[in-house]
Amino acid sequence: MPSLIPGQRLGPYELVGPIGAGGMGEVYKATDTRLGRTVAIKTLRPEHMERFEREARAIAALNHPHICTLHDIGPDYLVMEYVEGKPLSGPLPVDEAVRTALQIADALEAAHRAGVIHRDLKPANILVTQAGVKLLDFGLAKMLVAEPHDDSVTASQGGMVFGTVAYMSPERLEGNPTDERSDIFSFGLVLYELLGGRKAFGGPTAASTMGAILHKDPAPLDAPPQLERIVMRALRKAPADRFQTISEMKAALAAVQAAGAAVHAQSIAVLPFANLSGGPDSDYFSDGLAEDIINALTQVPGLRVVARTSAFAFKGKNEDVRRIGETLGVAHILQGSVRQAGTRVRISAQLIAVSDGSNLWSDRFDRDMIDIFAIQDEISQAIVEVLKVKLARPDQPMVRRSTSNPAAYQAYLEGRYNFQQYTPTSLARCSQYYERAIQLDPDYAAPHAGLAETYLYQTNYAPAPIGEVLPKALAAAERAIALAPDAAEGFIARGFVRGTCQYDWHAAGADFDRALELNPESPLAHYRRAVWYLMPLGRMDETVTEARRSAELDPLSPLYRGVEATALNFAGRRQESIECSRKAIEMFPPSFMLCFTTGMALAGSGALDDAEAILERGLQNDPGSAWLMATQAAVYARQGKPDQVAWIRNLLTALSSRQYVASVILGLANAVSGDVDQGFDLLERAASEHQFWSIFLVRSPLFSHFLTGPRYDALLRSMNLV
Repeated sequence: MPSLIPGQRLGPYELVGPIGAGGMGEVYKATDTRLGRTVAIKTLRPEHMERFEREARAIAALNHPHICTLHDIGPDYLVMEYVEGKPLSGPLPVDEAVRTALQIADALEAAHRAGVIHRDLKPANILVTQAGVKLLDFGLAKMLVAEPHDDSVTASQGGMVFGTVAYMSPERLEGNPTDERSDIFSFGLVLYELLGGRKAFGGPTAASTMGAILHKDPAPLDAPPQLERIVMRALRKAPADRFQTISEMKAALAAVQAAGAAVHAQSIAVLPFANLSGGPDSDYFSDGLAEDIINALTQVPGLRVVARTSAFAFKGKNEDVRRIGETLGVAHILQGSVRQAGTRVRISAQLIAVSDGSNLWSDRFDRDMIDIFAIQDEISQAIVEVLKVKLARPDQPMVRRSTSNPAAYQAYLEGRYNFQQYTPTSLARCSQYYERAIQLDPDYAAPHAGLAETYLYQTNYAPAPIGEVLPKALAAAERAIALAPDAAEGFIARGFVRGTCQYDWHAAGADFDRALELNPESPLAHYRRAVWYLMPLGRMDETVTEARRSAELDPLSPLYRGVEATALNFAGRRQESIECSRKAIEMFPPSFMLCFTTGMALAGSGALDDAEAILERGLQNDPGSAWLMATQAAVYARQGKPDQVAWIRNLLTALSSRQYVASVILGLANAVSGDVDQGFDLLERAASEHQFWSIFLVRSPLFSHFLTGPRYDALLRSMNLV
């Protein structure tokens, strides 16, 4: 029974309820009454206080996105990050198991580098969250430097065994000295279970399990040979026969992942369909068909589908499909063409093997527009049959008939096409098309979700009172959810609205979590959760994980690559941020968003000259960009160039007399120029107007260098960020 009760206080922490208990103490969910955040409190029984102190030292030595963070320490308790997640369990598909294993290896590598071995690694101490795994419970951790004494596995009252026998190394069971190779053995046991869904060693009693670990070999795994060899090497009885460092094992796993990505039989890129209907004005239709097939295929378990931006990077380029496949790391390419005439449509599609360019399947469809969803479904079903992947729900169509009105569908596609151009003119057209789609079919969910986001993005280009924008955006998002509660798009839109328009971060996080439950392969959901939920709250390590996941899913997206660099910068991982920024700049043309994100990341990481150069490139392409100018002013200020800072501030002030310039931009320009009070006046107005980039920029190391003191703290409080 828990020894503490809900409502009881431990210093500034108020207990909410018990989470779990073990042989050495209890863990409680609690609220930090000073900061209003949820934490986990671990108490320890008096006889285990030495282990308590050891765990505090171990966790305090670590700072890693896949290791639970220590917030505080009391006289007899630890205050740690509260992690929402489920214990690790198998079996998992090979790709997912390897990806998960690499995250665990990354955490262990950081621990070992800090001189800490875990010694209690098991699935129950590894939580799976939306942002990846979290390694918990360093209660049996040991510093690699000499300690006064080291309790062996059985050195305890009454011979009690500390830890879980099924995940212990032979040397621990025998009471011999342990080092990082003991963690490698336990990691091998976890990986075996991830792949096989069963323990490597088991028995009806602890004694029989010990005997199996000490004297028997595990049963063969049904896994790729290279991966099975890694697991079996980690499980060798003698430490000298295993991997000698976790870095060595991590490199072996990474090689398996790289090889799997290169030759994965169940992977595909859907290229934009060629528009044979006439001019580029009808590209919206051919692009939209391909995008909807991408969305359908992402729901197929075990099928890797390249996201839209990366697949569409080859639009209009006469590239060989084998080169495209190698660039995108897929085994198959779907390409096609569309010709529309009145209410009739002709669609041709073919599935090509990247390895030799052979045609695996092709078909032509001559139908009425009313059959467009059926055509998309037939193409998707054909791909599934050729690639021999299993559907989660084979009795249901992959592409749903989301509207029975062809004109409404076309209006929605035109709206989505214009949204992706992201200019003031295109956003205005976008909302008109979405509204037309809704007029034609009020029960069509997709344009409602699109309209919610369009309302918010339009505020970047024209002032709009939050009292006017919020009700419309929220109503549109909630209508989308009501019409399609099992589609991710409505939750992505509502999470965006709840965070940026209401500063309701708990509700926003819940929406993004639900979106990722419905579509875990959505790069947009991972990106939004990173930038408009985790980053504002200062959860920077998780931000990096989510930003990286969006970039992995859509590797040729300049936005996601730039945001990954920015997230690394915000997390204080400066060298990684610089390297990521430089790689992104090499990969993509200098678009506004790429120059803005990488310029800010480079400057915030101290690479001021590189930042100045990329911002100059951006301003050559977009000389009127107020965002780029404000960032450039901060760079000049950090370089000690007050004349250039003043020049940009005056330029932005003059520009604001001719066109809308968000007060967050003017506020930052004033702050970096030295007029901090005027800067805060403008930033406070931006916060009250819910200019959503304010949430992002006030966390930037580049700008926060100039924003300190009570007014900065009050600004964060006004946005519910502290």
